[in-house]
Amino acid sequence: MKTADLFDGKTFLSKLKSGKSVRRYKPKTAVFRQGEASDSVFYIQTGKVKLTVVSKRGKEAVVAILGAGDFLGEECLAGQAQRISTATALSEARIVRIEKVATIKALRADPEFSELFLAYLLERNIRIQEDLVDQLFNSSEKRLARMLLLLANYGKEQHQSLVIGKISQETLAEMVGTTRSRVSYFMNKFRKLGFIKYNGTLEVHSSLMSVVLHD
Repeated sequence: MKTADLFDGKTFLSKLKSGKSVRRYKPKTAVFRQGEASDSVFYIQTGKVKLTVVSKRGKEAVVAILGAGDFLGEECLAGQAQRISTATALSEARIVRIEKVATIKALRADPEFSELFLAYLLERNIRIQEDLVDQLFNSSEKRLARMLLLLANYGKEQHQSLVIGKISQETLAEMVGTTRSRVSYFMNKFRKLGFIKYNGTLEVHSSLMSVVLHD
């Protein structure tokens, strides 16, 4: 078991006696925006959130998709004064906002727990790097397959098939970095091969991993 697997966000929240608040976000609602003051950490209780970065030329790129049990905005703990990305809810989400001062105080009070939190952040950083490599070197078909598996929490659950809430092909195209028509083509292909099933909601089968592994 990885060290970060021992990290429990709920336990962390229980250690906070003050400095936290809970809010529900509707799809496409910004949790925070690039350039805003970085003064708090967020913990996702339910739902999914995407992190995007916009270049000086206005080009937007998706750098991460986060789900229940993930933190975001933790760069403020390293002294980052402004948000370096925009966080947007992909689905209905329940998110806890934790003030920077309260977070630091809680981590300092429990060194062992602080080590687990650091391990969790390092593991997530590795995952984000893998996402960037995926964008650079893999085909749009493989990127879509990998994104669907990530959205379905593949590897975290033990089921043969997992259900994703409603998500548009436009959103998937934006996340994968391709066109809606290409997403539509590959989604139909995956459906015909039995890798996915969708009718209002999207069901992803573990067999979709064969697309990612295929050379």
